[in-house]
Amino acid sequence: MATKIRLQRFGKKGKPVYHIVAADSRSKRDGRHIEKLGTYNPNTSPATIDLNHDRALYWVQVGAVPTDTTRAILSYTGVMMKKHLLDGVKKGAHTEEQALAKYEAWLEGKAKMIGEASSAIAKTKADAAAKALAAEKEIRATREAAIIAKNTPEVEETEEVAAEEVTAEVTTEEAPVEEAATEEAAIIAKNTPEVEETEEVAAEEATVEATTEEAPIEEAATEEAAE
Repeated sequence: MATKIRLQRFGKKGKPVYHIVAADSRSKRDGRHIEKLGTYNPNTSPATIDLNHDRALYWVQVGAVPTDTTRAILSYTGVMMKKHLLDGVKKGAHTEEQALAKYEAWLEGKAKMIGEASSAIAKTKADAAAKALAAEKEIRATREAAIIAKNTPEVEETEEVAAEEVTAEVTTEEAPVEEAATEEAAIIAKNTPEVEETEEVAAEEATVEATTEEAPIEEAATEEAAE
């Protein structure tokens, strides 16, 4: 019986989660399996891999053939590296202690590389979040400026209308004063000639009286001259 290590699809539509299984190569992809070895979730960043390392190594050593995706997962987690080192022990290339030391060094380097990659991803996410926040603030400021610009003309028109109303009220208040002054001027103009005429009549009467008084004196002087 040929055994394969492959993925079985689970999860929601558009957000798949996969089980890593050892199964008969003749069974369907999502059919029966021999053993579940772990899970693979590509929806996170970085992807989440939960693998039973020892059981996966066992199936690889007994001849189970991984698919391309599961081979990448097994290489990433160090299963294929450990198999390679153990095969070297069997061939006499190095001792088991040397193989384990190399494997431990490889794990340390892999952990460091994963940490750097995770830091880069976190930094990228933080930068993207900061840019999104700045863009949102800019959009909000633009909207507020548009609202202010939209409402400002109405305020100016209201102030102009109020100024016109105040001017009209002042004009209305000044109109009766001007009319009263005009009426007084008309009355003065109307009465002034009568006063002047009265003064002229009085002057003429005074002249007549003076003439009348002077006439008897002149007559008496004439009579005296005749005698």
